[in-house]
Amino acid sequence: MSPEPAGIVVVGASLAGLRGAEALRRGGYDGPLTLVGAEPHRPYDRPPLSKHVLAGALDAGATRLPELTALRARWRLGNTAVALDRAARTVRLADGAVLAYDKLLVATGAEARPWPAATGGGLTGIHTLRGRDDARALRAALVAGPRRVLVVGGGLIGCEATSCLRDLGLPVTLVDPHPTPLANALGTVVGGVIADRLRDAGAVFRPGTQVRAFEGDASGRVVRARLADGSAIEADLVIAALGATRATGWLRGAGLMADPGGLTCDGACRARDADGTPCPDIYAAGDAARWPIPLYGDRLVSVEHWGNAVAQASHAARNMLAGPGDQRPYAHLPAFWSSQFGINIKLVGLTAGADTVAVVQGSLAARRFLAVYGRGGRSIAAVSFDQARWLPAYAEAILTGSPVPPITDATDQPRIARADPGFPPPRRAAPAPSPAETAHA
Repeated sequence: MSPEPAGIVVVGASLAGLRGAEALRRGGYDGPLTLVGAEPHRPYDRPPLSKHVLAGALDAGATRLPELTALRARWRLGNTAVALDRAARTVRLADGAVLAYDKLLVATGAEARPWPAATGGGLTGIHTLRGRDDARALRAALVAGPRRVLVVGGGLIGCEATSCLRDLGLPVTLVDPHPTPLANALGTVVGGVIADRLRDAGAVFRPGTQVRAFEGDASGRVVRARLADGSAIEADLVIAALGATRATGWLRGAGLMADPGGLTCDGACRARDADGTPCPDIYAAGDAARWPIPLYGDRLVSVEHWGNAVAQASHAARNMLAGPGDQRPYAHLPAFWSSQFGINIKLVGLTAGADTVAVVQGSLAARRFLAVYGRGGRSIAAVSFDQARWLPAYAEAILTGSPVPPITDATDQPRIARADPGFPPPRRAAPAPSPAETAHA
């Protein structure tokens, strides 16, 4: 098939792709604009999927994002990008179409990590939760009234899903290899609060537990999980909340620094060639992008946060329209929020590498507190559990590199309690962004 007219092509039609395209139009770009999306849906909001959609308070189809700018774009939805030819400046789609580009924005996001087929991943009743169709299918399975639900993985999605299931009155067991939920993101000291709240809600929590395989009945439906210690947990519905990998497989062979951990960019959001040279015509934003964050010593991070997708897409669009001498660096303080077990959790900064955590407002026992994470005596992150009033002040302290704790004379401040955060030791697996840097918004 012949290439379509060149212009700007945005591969990825979710939050980052949509906001990036809008920023291009607002920035004055008036040429051809094409958005490619693997899913058949117009861009939609993902955070409600593990909360309102599972609970039945919102239909999956009602999560569509508002389109804030007239895009005048060609939409290629339900059509996955399969290859990039940088020499020809073309993107090939699964249906054989070839899209020519003058500049390319990669916003393909991330994909749920599935349970391996070799150990039962193909059984009916095993679900992942990443997209709109996932949420709709899982909601239908919950309405059918499963007798025993098993959630594998105590990250944000696993915890939010467990919270929702208990609100629905369903029996649920959460298993996780770590001592507490959210151990990678928040450490076991803070994660212990979630563990207590989870149990109070009536869920069964099995810490230090690894699932080796799933077993099914004669019809191919899951009936139990076989654990590493040889024991089993009966379950007729499973949510595999194993984290996500970046949707960069279509870039294989394109000569870029891309792998399941993301597409590496420079500070201006330009994709890097295999030799590290920034590409002047390829940019990345959102979950798929891995970039050096100045606030943390230019460490490469890939941040799976709603706010980053919006801000980085807008910044990349600005640089796509600017000249080579006007490529501005992207500066962003990561932040996310989560609502689970009646608690509103907000985090600013990156906790990875923290060597201390200080509770500076409230208390862990009351499950209402604000805690600051430090590394080498410097504040690097702060988390609030139903105590967000002071969070902006601590965010500013993180940006300025203040000592930990940065505020010690607040009128309503208790005696400050310090502890080792209790992060699990890093795995020896293939390189991938840490859960603290990829937390679901």
